[in-house]
Amino acid sequence: MSETTSSGGSRVGVIRDINGPIVTIDLPGVRSGEQVKIGELGLFGEVISLRGQQAIVQTYESTDGVRPGEPAVGLGWPLSVELGPGLMGGIFDGVQRPLSKIALESGDYIRRGISVPALDRAKEWEFEPNKALEAGAKVGPGTVLGTVQETLTVLHRIMVPPGVSGDLVEIAPAGDYDIESTIARVRDHKGISHRLSMYQRWPVRKPRPYLRRDDAVSPLITGQRVIDTFFPQIKGGKGAVPGPFGAGKTVVQQQIARWSNADIVVYVGCGERGNELVDVLETFPELDDPYSGRKLMERTLLVANTSNMPVVAREASVYVGMTMAEYYRDMGYDVVMLADSTSRWAEALREVSGRLGQMPVEEGYPAYLASRLAAIYERAGRVETYDSGTGSVTLIGAVSPPGGDFSEPVTSHTKDIIETFWALSKELADARHYPSIDWVTSFSSHVHTAAQWWHKEIDPDWEKRRGTALALLARDAELSRIVNLVGPEALSSAQRWELEGASLVKEGVLQQSALDEIDTFCSPAKQYALLDLAITIYKRGEALIKLGVPVTELQRLPLLAKMRRIKSMYTSDQLDQIQEFRKEVDQAMEAIRIEYAKHGEVERG
Repeated sequence: MSETTSSGGSRVGVIRDINGPIVTIDLPGVRSGEQVKIGELGLFGEVISLRGQQAIVQTYESTDGVRPGEPAVGLGWPLSVELGPGLMGGIFDGVQRPLSKIALESGDYIRRGISVPALDRAKEWEFEPNKALEAGAKVGPGTVLGTVQETLTVLHRIMVPPGVSGDLVEIAPAGDYDIESTIARVRDHKGISHRLSMYQRWPVRKPRPYLRRDDAVSPLITGQRVIDTFFPQIKGGKGAVPGPFGAGKTVVQQQIARWSNADIVVYVGCGERGNELVDVLETFPELDDPYSGRKLMERTLLVANTSNMPVVAREASVYVGMTMAEYYRDMGYDVVMLADSTSRWAEALREVSGRLGQMPVEEGYPAYLASRLAAIYERAGRVETYDSGTGSVTLIGAVSPPGGDFSEPVTSHTKDIIETFWALSKELADARHYPSIDWVTSFSSHVHTAAQWWHKEIDPDWEKRRGTALALLARDAELSRIVNLVGPEALSSAQRWELEGASLVKEGVLQQSALDEIDTFCSPAKQYALLDLAITIYKRGEALIKLGVPVTELQRLPLLAKMRRIKSMYTSDQLDQIQEFRKEVDQAMEAIRIEYAKHGEVERG
């Protein structure tokens, strides 16, 4: 069948072969990456390979019931997302279809071929033009034409899209407009007039441009002590949360989404179990934002693509989420994007490459796995935008290695790319130690950058205290092996006190319950207060051991038990009570020191 043209100008071809989500079509003139509609159902797909006059298309929906000979229509543009007012608070599927609107039209299940625009065309937004602009002004990509109060938390900046520059012909006055209304006209140097509305489209696989990359300068505060204090992440950084089934990856990512000090949160549920995403979709709208006091969804975007949804849409969902994150970055916001999980995304790559007959390499993954992972993570970063502001995208991906094997391809390639590695331990999870981030195998390359912020905002001894705690935990790992072999009796009093000190750090600082109303979030000031308290108790006890105080006497002190509980006793606003306990510790330790000092004098006398 030769190519024909429909009344709307789209090119029409024919389906030749179907292999699961991979469809071969005859459509001369089609381009690689172009979107097409497949069959009578109008299933959406994307051209991923060209073979002469034939194109290989991966569809975002099941091809059950589609037959060779049915039409295939080229749409003329790549997989793109709509960017404009109305994104915030939205819940989308893997190709940016709004699930709430789909539910109204299709019920509980997404009808194949359904097409619903991501942004509401009927809703009007109050547009406030940029008072610094007037007709004749020079504008270019990123120039702010005006603003829309998208939510009470987020001010949406309407920008000139990339690729458009020239003289401003006109700009709309203040008023209410829908997203398709013309709000400005720009004439470029060729004399071509560009009509600008409040929204723009952007291909998801193409990174959005910026002026230049900038150095990250401030940490992403998550309210989780093991992350902020021990393995900090920087705004604009790249991190990963690998761990086996049941170790708590999703909870760690949800805690970051709930409590991080980012301006915007983009949460991509990529191939995870439906019940976990349902929990996210139900709880997030009810959560309060700890920074604004309003609802968290006012600054949150959710992309939901569960494991029972089409595998190809899973692969696209990460790009969709990243493009929306970059859009808000261009407005000058700090965005955190959470991908749960990149392993499911990589499995989608593996399935599609297998159907294409591509040569598999390690564990069946395609040879381009590492480069695809790197390309996604490298889109994160802190940048200088075209309007001379700064914005950032912090990307944190969960990784689900089979059997907890961190040497498998997805985890090992990710580890080579990222800068912060929060390795979850099945042993810690089994011991009910949450977050189960293993302090031995985890790492962060941002410690010295984060230290500058901590030293300025919290305490100049932060890095020293952190180093002491990590050294104590490393010593604990060595001594624990000895105890397992020959028992605690083989240790000296000083060594047994080291184990006690490490236990205080683990139970009093590192452990943190996401379900505890008080301890679910911990401010940086409280984090340092707890760390300083644990190290102070250890140091004071170490000095007493040298005086000859029996370690058993120190282990019986009630203050040790209180140290383990104090994190859940006082909120981040009750630091005075923690400091009062610090005084109790000093008094108790000083009393023991005086008693044994006198005892030593009597013996010498």
